[in-house]
Amino acid sequence: MAATTTTTPSSSSRRVRAFKRWMKSQGVDCSDALQLCDSPLQGISVRALCDLTEGDVVATIPKLACLTVRTTGARDLIEASSFDGTLALSVAIMYERSLGLRSPWAPYLNAMPYQECLPLVWTPQEVDSFLCGTELHKTVKEDQALIREDWEESILPLLELEYFQLDPSFFGVQDYFAAKTLIASRSFMIDDFHGSGMVPLADLFNHKTAAEDVHFTSVSSHSESDSETDDNNEYERDQTPPISPTDDSDIGITPSGRKSPADFPSDWGEEPAAMEMIMVKDVKVGSEVYNTYGSLGNAALLHRYGFTEPDNPYDIVNIDMEIVLEWSSSLFSSRHNRARVSLWRKLGFSGCDSQDSEYFEISFDGEPQIELLILLYIMVLPEDAYYKLDFAVSTSVNSAGELKEGIGMFLLKGTSEPSGDMFMNKSVGNALLSVANIRESLYGSNTLEDDIEAFEKCCCVREKKLYHSLMLRIGERRILQKLRSYAAEAAHLRTSRRASTKKKLKKT
Repeated sequence: MAATTTTTPSSSSRRVRAFKRWMKSQGVDCSDALQLCDSPLQGISVRALCDLTEGDVVATIPKLACLTVRTTGARDLIEASSFDGTLALSVAIMYERSLGLRSPWAPYLNAMPYQECLPLVWTPQEVDSFLCGTELHKTVKEDQALIREDWEESILPLLELEYFQLDPSFFGVQDYFAAKTLIASRSFMIDDFHGSGMVPLADLFNHKTAAEDVHFTSVSSHSESDSETDDNNEYERDQTPPISPTDDSDIGITPSGRKSPADFPSDWGEEPAAMEMIMVKDVKVGSEVYNTYGSLGNAALLHRYGFTEPDNPYDIVNIDMEIVLEWSSSLFSSRHNRARVSLWRKLGFSGCDSQDSEYFEISFDGEPQIELLILLYIMVLPEDAYYKLDFAVSTSVNSAGELKEGIGMFLLKGTSEPSGDMFMNKSVGNALLSVANIRESLYGSNTLEDDIEAFEKCCCVREKKLYHSLMLRIGERRILQKLRSYAAEAAHLRTSRRASTKKKLKKT
């Protein structure tokens, strides 16, 4: 799925016609006001054939038409193996693909690419070259290692068992990676019974940040859902052991794939049997109709969906705790650093946590997370001020040895409502500049200007990976540029205010 297309697509491709016939046979009601446009380079998108109005229902999609772990022909295998989450849905996709034209979803699967161009399926050389220094570099490498390990531990054992008679040519490690990219970029949360699944038609609407035209929801349901599979990392490893068949088990895979509706259990719950696509704003004839995947920065967009957006207001840059410690180690002793970080934590502060790493966020405007400013402030405190603060903390704990809630900030600055300006001075400003420079160095020897020049020469269609990785790099480096300006300006203003205050005191 792409962000914005610039080429003129066709609505008469063979796969679009086959997909439309399939939707009709499955009871998917797609409004005649929608045009499915197919571009060889950009894929299928949706445009308005007439003016659309807020509140218009443009599609109704039965849940039986969705590819889920409940509807797939491999349902019994998945249940017997105790697979769940994205691992289970990946098996469902690979199995239905292995059926070819016998799969009830064949025209739908044919309308999708084999895989999306997510960093997850880039070569190691491409990951190291294109993503060096970015928020995604380490994450993608970890994802690739975990997914390969998942395949070896969960999928490979199934292929070695003749009992299931799975076609190895559709269950290889690359097929598993490909299925993961489709799930990451296209799956929807359907309901508690089905979980996440592939929703035909709904996944054809392209994304535009903060510009949603159409919304996906269950019929007569008060709970809405978006396209994100879950709140956790899409590539979190599934802890599921390989299965072993037993003589008294009744594990079956229907030859034609999906079972008939009569074969499904009667306890499908009270959830509605269909979902709707509803217009949430007016769209003019000829315009593309967009969904939105949420308020995501370019790192998250590229990670999950394979594209970026220019001047994305949700972009952020992370400063790892290791970078802060690298800076402090160049100026202070290890004992000093341990003591200052310990005091910072005693005061009740911490950074953000993700996969055993601690970091601080820098906003699109270049403003640092206040916990980072407080840490730097404590790091550069003069010894006498540090000992006074440490003593105040030690005498302000309760019987459990913990500070009362909110007292940490009071001990620092006598207030419970902190602001970044309170902790800025020349020393903190210099520390922030040094930390920003260390973070900047991760991008290598190329300057920001070099990246901008390379981006201007890059084709977003022919060089998609390079184009979007450069967009990500440039966005992040501009944030670091703003961070350096913030540090210099804030420190200068703080110093100027103190000087002005001293002059006034002298006059009085």
